[in-house]
Amino acid sequence: MTTLWPAPAKLNLFLYITGRRSDGYHNIQTIFQLLDYSDMIKIEINNSGDIDLLTDLINIPKENNLIIKAATLLKLKSKKILPLKTGAFISIQKKLPIGSGLGGGSSNAATVLVALNYLWKTQFTVYELATLGLQLGADIPVFIYGFTAFAEGIGEKIRPIKIKEKWYLIVYPNINISTSEIFSCFNLTRNNKNYNLQTLLHLPFSNDFEKIVRTNFIQIDNIISFLLNYAPTRLTGTGSCVFSVFDIESKAYDVLKLIPQSFTGFVAKGINISPLRKLFYEKLSNKSL
Repeated sequence: MTTLWPAPAKLNLFLYITGRRSDGYHNIQTIFQLLDYSDMIKIEINNSGDIDLLTDLINIPKENNLIIKAATLLKLKSKKILPLKTGAFISIQKKLPIGSGLGGGSSNAATVLVALNYLWKTQFTVYELATLGLQLGADIPVFIYGFTAFAEGIGEKIRPIKIKEKWYLIVYPNINISTSEIFSCFNLTRNNKNYNLQTLLHLPFSNDFEKIVRTNFIQIDNIISFLLNYAPTRLTGTGSCVFSVFDIESKAYDVLKLIPQSFTGFVAKGINISPLRKLFYEKLSNKSL
């Protein structure tokens, strides 16, 4: 049986670092805004016992890919109920650039956990899947829950929120930025005050990584400066994509036509419920989900 599953992008509408923990991780406050723009993951379950990613991704060895790690972890945690020869062949139609701040790798891993939980009939709850996902990456739980959310801690403390579904012009400058390297910058702001959500929603939105990224990547600085002439514009995540916010879809497309040809851009709608969440509720009447 072969099935197709979406792995949607996210934006960080704001991103603040509120402290560095003793384990080296950082506490943050952010809004994860989901988008109606997705990678698509095709999964064929098999009885060979093999878990294999059939799509080669540049500069990411298969054994280091979050897709393989997620499938392997789920199989390991389910070894008491799964037949030994349970496996899956996985391929991906990649739309979300790697290292862009759109959450592609985390979203891929989340989709694989949700999809294989259904296909293998392992019957983990959403909370249990999110707990597994957190072992692989702090952004994975929000994609498993599948709703736009306010997040704290390292990103794992999630509260669903509903906000106006606006249109976003996302511009990728064809640069990959390492999350670990950007977090290690000595001049990164790490001591923002913790505010409650209602206060944060009434403050100007910003991203603590943006100043560092704009200083070190002139192309990103230039495109942000350009887009600010047309709409509020910020960096998402740790980069390298930037996004502009529009109330009207056509205006986003008008500005898309103006970006330099050396950049990649697209327009997507912000959504409060992800296509992955909608799909698995359509597919299942499985009460555990």
